[in-house]
Amino acid sequence: MLPATSLRVPRLLLWSLLAGAPLHAQTATGAATPQLQLSADGSEVHDLRARLAWPRCLQGMQWRQQRCEGTPQRLSYREAQKLAQSLQQADGLRWRLPRAKELQRLRQQAAPGDEATLLPGVPGDWHWTGTAAVNAAAVNPYSYDQTGPARNRLAAQQAWAVDWATGRADGETGRANLLLVRLVRPLPAP
Repeated sequence: MLPATSLRVPRLLLWSLLAGAPLHAQTATGAATPQLQLSADGSEVHDLRARLAWPRCLQGMQWRQQRCEGTPQRLSYREAQKLAQSLQQADGLRWRLPRAKELQRLRQQAAPGDEATLLPGVPGDWHWTGTAAVNAAAVNPYSYDQTGPARNRLAAQQAWAVDWATGRADGETGRANLLLVRLVRPLPAP
């Protein structure tokens, strides 16, 4: 049996393991390399671990002169999904809404000090995700039948969103709400 002291895990390591996203990867030489890197033109942040490309600016904004200019667009869930489809058709890249965990990891990796540098001008507000609702069968939202077990009868009209200020994900966001959008696409194979 091992002594209790040998089972201790440093808090930062434990937190990193629980979060599922190390802040740096080890190279063959043992040196740490950042997980997030800027694209050659500076308009995207590349997550090397997850193999994802994120625009530095929210939808509605443009990357110009080393900053995000314009006003972030607020869209309903349906509008955000249609936007991803139309961009995919326009440029042939596989744009989509990020999964909740992907958006949370981006927020976490772009630490508060780096966030303004990597992702400038991000309001601390809710962002749409493409995370599917579990057990979201079509239901009649006007049925008040209480004979069955308690369950969320509005799940089909809700979607997942992430609060950028806190990192909290919520699966009960009404799809008609107007939220911020940051699309994502896979990085090409190396």
